[in-house]
Amino acid sequence: MPNKYLTQHAIDYQKKKKPLNAFLKKFDEKTVTGINAFVDKASDETWAEVECLSCANCCKVMTPTFTKADLKRISKHFRMSEKDFYTKWLETDKDNGDKVNRIQPCQFLNLEDNKCSIYEIRPEDCAKFPHFKRKPFGDFNHIHTQNIEYCPATLKFVSKLQERIENEFEW
Repeated sequence: MPNKYLTQHAIDYQKKKKPLNAFLKKFDEKTVTGINAFVDKASDETWAEVECLSCANCCKVMTPTFTKADLKRISKHFRMSEKDFYTKWLETDKDNGDKVNRIQPCQFLNLEDNKCSIYEIRPEDCAKFPHFKRKPFGDFNHIHTQNIEYCPATLKFVSKLQERIENEFEW
């Protein structure tokens, strides 16, 4: 489905999709010794080049999962009951039962500057996005496989990680 927020990134993703997905799939069966050092380096290099506020695709085309703690904290901020907060903005994902936004872009995203209006109390899923340093890395490659489609930072991160590992590590 075409999305106005994914223009150049969609083009880049289509070019790199198959090799990056194949690279990430290797982690289902293989372990890279010293992966955390590779991840840290690729992450640092990525964040030196990427400014999330220039994109905000995560907020425009994806939805976080709201935990019970998120619901409690954010509904309290709005002086609403958790039920009223849920009814106004959320729904339950039919596939996995997660509490997610009903609409995209996120209702808390200011589209003029790509800033979150609840940044200080945002859902945990948002605070940890794009999940580069979740450990062990191989257990979360499915998240990176999903995120590279939407997140230019993740596309760059996985590209850098692939280049570094393929140059410095023998599978």
